[in-house]
Amino acid sequence: MPKTFFITTAIDYTNSPPHVGHAYEKILADVIARYHRLKGEKVFFLTGVDQHGQKVQQSAAKAGIPPSEFVKGITQKFIDLWKKLDVQYDEWAQTTSDRHKKVVRGILQRLFDAGQIYKDKQAGYYSVRQEQFLTDKERGPDGQFGTEWGEIEFREEENYYFKLSQHKDWLLAYLDKRKDAVIPDFRQTELRNAVEKITGDLCISRPKSRLDWGIELPFDKDFVTYVWFDALTNYISFADYNPSLSTFNCQPSTFLQKWPALQIIGKDILVPAHGIYWLIMLHAIGFPDDQTPRLLVHGWWNLSGAKMSKSAGNIVDPFVLADKYSADALRYYLMSDIATGQDADFSEERLVERYNADLANSLGNLLNRTLYMVTKYRSGKVKPVRFAFAIGEFDSPENESELAALVVNFPVDSMPFVPDYAGYFDAHRVSIVLEHVWDAVTACNTLVDCAAPWKLAQDPAQADRLDAVLYYLAESLRIIAILISPVLPKAAHGIFDQLNWKMELNGKEERFSLADAEWGELPDGHVVGKPVRLFPRIETTEL
Repeated sequence: MPKTFFITTAIDYTNSPPHVGHAYEKILADVIARYHRLKGEKVFFLTGVDQHGQKVQQSAAKAGIPPSEFVKGITQKFIDLWKKLDVQYDEWAQTTSDRHKKVVRGILQRLFDAGQIYKDKQAGYYSVRQEQFLTDKERGPDGQFGTEWGEIEFREEENYYFKLSQHKDWLLAYLDKRKDAVIPDFRQTELRNAVEKITGDLCISRPKSRLDWGIELPFDKDFVTYVWFDALTNYISFADYNPSLSTFNCQPSTFLQKWPALQIIGKDILVPAHGIYWLIMLHAIGFPDDQTPRLLVHGWWNLSGAKMSKSAGNIVDPFVLADKYSADALRYYLMSDIATGQDADFSEERLVERYNADLANSLGNLLNRTLYMVTKYRSGKVKPVRFAFAIGEFDSPENESELAALVVNFPVDSMPFVPDYAGYFDAHRVSIVLEHVWDAVTACNTLVDCAAPWKLAQDPAQADRLDAVLYYLAESLRIIAILISPVLPKAAHGIFDQLNWKMELNGKEERFSLADAEWGELPDGHVVGKPVRLFPRIETTEL
């Protein structure tokens, strides 16, 4: 049986509502998941929320409500947002669930029994924001702890520690052996440099005397689990991992069928959480090297060069954007205007600019004018006539654009749209995929301008050429709809609806298949629908 493609994102911390950075990560994962389903693969997409920790307890106390009630409200905001943005996950992780707690306690007990966890007393400076003790290596050149650590206080307390440093050499060797452990590659270099600096072990508990909102240690009821040791485990606890089984190969088939995962995370939680803590945790409980997950690390959406954060007061609300411009508009902007792995500056003006130029003027206009001409000149019916277009034979401008060259001497029984669609998607280069698809959209619009079907319609001798042009445009739109469906699911359905194609699967994701992106599926005499404006222009006065 073929493996299930397992994709997961970092679970969202329920100490504050979602912002556009959260939306980007989930949409990216959803797009990749949809692409794999488009290829006919079975997909398991996991996401969810991290609900424990000291900051949550403090925020709940400040709000005057129990932590369980506080996180319930924030959790619902995330659920509502993913529904609004068409993010279709297969499993929802909540770290307060009994299913998750059982796995966390099982892993802790295994590590404790194996001598990997010990008790010790520590005195030092503690970051309330990051919920961890700091060492001198966290100090800046001026000897002070940076603002990224938030409030710092001196503490002395007894806790349990995981022998992290014992696995340093293994992690270095693993990163040297597996060159695609972290994507993009410069993040792997960054991680390896951080691993070199490992000197101590990881505190994995907090005394209940100051924090009781967490998972109780199975071997000491006076302590709860450190939030990272708890939260990271979600990637396997909700995929049917059983901690009571001592070897990896003895795991349930439902787990082995999915694992390993592609994990999508932000650059700020690569080091130390996912790149060091998580990979070492898996190694310590017996995961083979070839079953270690790959980490796809994305950059930040900044605002005027600064990271969005609740404390900075520069949050962009994705609910507002989706309501104002549509889910597809936001999905398209976030996927097209950033290179995966890099940072980008969010701009509402840029969102509107990309929407109007690419969706309204280019794709929407192509759909509208194509269906209008098929309806006017051929009573809505298409005819697959074989014909090689030569731009020079039409009333072409003297200076043809390079895009126009895409249709020069191009027969209508094949397509040049995306030379390596699967290759770009497999490399997670979504913005490049969209760039190539829009090259094809522009080429089709160029063909309309150069071929001038309204002129061909006036000359009976040009009937075959008119049929060929109209079929080329309609069939191109059918294939374009398939290619954009991972990013723009509603728009793809809209195009199929107007083409009157696969109406029995209206609204269902299985309506689209990459195998159907072959030229010539619109049959002779197929009747298309009437044009309906798919992307109404956004007037700048609305900003």
